[in-house]
Amino acid sequence: MTPPAAGGDPTRRPGCTGAPSPGRTVGDVTDEAPPRRRDADGTSAKPDSVLLTAPRDGTPRPVTTPAELAEVVRRFAAGTGPVAVDAERASGYRYGHRAYLVQLRREGAGTVLIDPVPLSDLSALNESIVDAEWVLHAASQDLPCLAELGLRPLRLFDTELAARLAGFERVGLAALTESLLGYALEKHHSAADWSTRPLPESWLSYAALDVELLVDLRDKLVAELAQQGKTEWAAEEFAALVASAGQPPRTRPDPWRRTSGIHRVRGARALARVRALWYARDAIAARRDSTPGRVLPDSAIVAAATADPKDERSLTALPGFGGRSVRRLAGTWLDALSEARALSDDQLPVPVPAEGPPPPHRWAERDPDAAARLVRCREVVTGLATTYRLPPENLIAPDSVRRLAWSPPDPLTEDAVGEVLAGFGARHWQIGLVTPGLTEALRLPVAPIE
Repeated sequence: MTPPAAGGDPTRRPGCTGAPSPGRTVGDVTDEAPPRRRDADGTSAKPDSVLLTAPRDGTPRPVTTPAELAEVVRRFAAGTGPVAVDAERASGYRYGHRAYLVQLRREGAGTVLIDPVPLSDLSALNESIVDAEWVLHAASQDLPCLAELGLRPLRLFDTELAARLAGFERVGLAALTESLLGYALEKHHSAADWSTRPLPESWLSYAALDVELLVDLRDKLVAELAQQGKTEWAAEEFAALVASAGQPPRTRPDPWRRTSGIHRVRGARALARVRALWYARDAIAARRDSTPGRVLPDSAIVAAATADPKDERSLTALPGFGGRSVRRLAGTWLDALSEARALSDDQLPVPVPAEGPPPPHRWAERDPDAAARLVRCREVVTGLATTYRLPPENLIAPDSVRRLAWSPPDPLTEDAVGEVLAGFGARHWQIGLVTPGLTEALRLPVAPIE
């Protein structure tokens, strides 16, 4: 879609005789001016933006057969320019993080929606577009589930990350399309259960609109980055995303330790109960293909681990165990608690060795010099982030700063600091910006001579 021309009427779309009214598709016209709306954060939306509710070419039906997929492969191979790519998952509803809908758009090919449930291998499509630049929004969220389907880019442009580097305060897709292109997108289906079949028409329109404006948005951000001298910064960031696109997700050791509220559980035996309940719940969730929290909330696990109920009556009296589906599994929960009760002392959980520095709030007591270094390093990062108009966490990872301040290299030189940051995964542009200031901040002040 061509964005509004500079200096022209931002409510007009080329070829239209009037501005679309709210709730209409871009093909419907009216003489009424769209009223002021409010964004999700409560701030007033641009009064002259156009609300899009349906794609310009209509809402495509999902591709579900190999023959339909073959036609999509042919169309996209013949298309030109970047490929807009998005995926919808069922986070909060299903056990895994697989894609339940894949959306693509390319000049000359139009928009397609692909149902990956019957079509779990999209490697043929990947071959047809692999040489193109892929445009995604918040790519790190979608790349893992796309890789599971055989879709792995060689080049990409992340509109969310680009907007962060360019200093935009609001980097959501709807906020950017409205501020940069003059078109508003509704995001009320973002948390929907995309494993639903059949998918409602309104959901399909929403999904198609997610790729409708991505390439236009990319073009605006390319110009903005170039104007700010940040093109190479973005290129390094995008290359890092591509390099990690096909890597399997990192497996966390002892995932049960991330149970919300576990800090309230005291003692190794009680922690063993958390562990037993967590794994019992996880097995059920995997079997049902349901998110674990829908099987049993974390708060219920913590309550049971603390109270250690011995019978069903005591168990179901605890918060989180009153629901019918949870009560039906009372025997499973009681068996898990009984197994934890039967463990010998040497089978109980032991504290996990700390990886990296301690929490910063303990630094002043454990190492006052390190605490002072961290304060100075954070001041450097904050100052540079303000100067270059980007979030501090995009300038350099906070964990890298903490590790550097806790254990600086010896000898303390800019080259040594740069090598440490590179080892933490910092990009060249980040190292070049922060290394001089951080090196100076790591040097302890010379004590005055009495």
